[in-house]
Amino acid sequence: MNSPTDRKKVLVFRELPPDQLARLQAVHEVTVANPRLPEQLPAFQAALATAEGMIGSSYPVNEALLASAPQLKVISSVSVGVDNYALPALAARGILLCHTPGVLDETVADTVFALLMASSRRLVELSNLVREGRWTRNIGEDLFGFDVHGKTLGLLGFGRIGQAIARRAALGFGMPVLYHARRPVDLALQAPELQGRALHTPMADLLARADIVVAMLPLSDSTRGMIDASVFGAMKPGAIFINGGRGATVQEDALLHALDHGTLRAAGLDVFATEPLPMDSPLRTHPKVTALPHIGSATFETRHAMAELATSNLLQALAGERPAAVFEQA
Repeated sequence: MNSPTDRKKVLVFRELPPDQLARLQAVHEVTVANPRLPEQLPAFQAALATAEGMIGSSYPVNEALLASAPQLKVISSVSVGVDNYALPALAARGILLCHTPGVLDETVADTVFALLMASSRRLVELSNLVREGRWTRNIGEDLFGFDVHGKTLGLLGFGRIGQAIARRAALGFGMPVLYHARRPVDLALQAPELQGRALHTPMADLLARADIVVAMLPLSDSTRGMIDASVFGAMKPGAIFINGGRGATVQEDALLHALDHGTLRAAGLDVFATEPLPMDSPLRTHPKVTALPHIGSATFETRHAMAELATSNLLQALAGERPAAVFEQA
C-alpha cells in the first residue's frame, strides 16, 4: 500500500464503474464530483484546487478550469476524442493527457455499420410503420429500401475504426471500399486482409463514386465544418451519408439542404454539432434522417474496457510511469 506521501489527490469528474473507482481509492485520495450535476458542482470546483490527477469525460476542460487546478499533472479521459480539452494550455503547463484508443474500435464500427444498414433499408421508418399501426397492407415501392451488399463504400478517415468498418463492408458485404486520408495506409502492415479491397482515393473521385459515404473524421481546426455544401454537392446522386466521427465536422445546414433540395437520399447520424440534439433541430424529425444519441461505444463491455484503460493510464502516470495510452499532440 502507498505511504501517505505517495497518495495523490484525484478528481473523478464522471462516474466510474465501482471496480475501477476502487482501484483508485486503494492508492489515492479520491473525490468524485460530477460538474454536470448542480449539487456536485461546488465539490468539483473545490477539488480542483488540490487535484493532481483528473479522470472523466464529456466535460469541457478549458483554460479557465485549468487555471483553477494549479497542482494538476495528468488528465485521463475516458474517451478517444480529445476535443473537450484545451490542448495548447495543457501543453504549456506540461500536463499529460491520456485517452482510450483501441478498446472501442470494433464496437463503434458495429454501430456505424448498423446505422448504415438502417439508413439504406429504412429500418427505423418501417419499424415505426408497424409500431404505430400503419402497416395495413404489403408495402409498395414508395417504402422500398436499397441494397447494401455490393455497393461502393467511401470512407472519409481511415484510422482504426475506419479500417474496422472497411472490413465489415469488404469482407462481409462484398463492397468495394474507397478511402480518403491525409496519406495512404500501409495495408500490408496495418490491415493485410484489406489489401486489394480498399483503395486510397482522391476526395473528389471518392465522392463521385461512392454509394454510401461514411465520415469518421476527428475534430480539429482543419476538419471543423469540412463537410459542407460543396462536399454534399459532389456526392453521387442518390448517395447516403453517415457520420460516426464528430458532429462539428459537418455543416448541418448544408446537410439539410442536400436532403431537401439536392440528390442526397438519406443520412444516418450518431453525432451532432450540439449534443444532446436540440429539440428545435430539423434533424430530429427529418424523414430522411436516422438519428442516434451518440451511442457509438455505448455497450456494457466497451464502456467498462474504456474505464479500465483510463484508470490504468491515470495510475501509471501518478506513479511516475509512462501510461499505456498518452495522447500525442501533432
